[in-house]
Amino acid sequence: MKEFVVYTALRILLFIASLGMVFGVWALIADAVPVLWVVVVAFLISGVASYYLLNGPRTAFARRVEERAARASAAFEERRSREDVDE
Repeated sequence: MKEFVVYTALRILLFIASLGMVFGVWALIADAVPVLWVVVVAFLISGVASYYLLNGPRTAFARRVEERAARASAAFEERRSREDVDE
């Protein structure tokens, strides 16, 4: 669960930083700032940046999910084998 919280918090912070940078640059260049386009551009930038910058936390989160899935699968197989023995 910790890995999920860390990765999600980092994604949100990266988006907020991208939003601030895009808004600031757009405000310097143009008179009017269309908020929808600023959000879309910031979303795209933060998505690409997170692919490179958040590789470590994403890998840790994926490893945790994989371990949990393996434990659940092993428990399922163990219950299924017990049912086969009982019958």
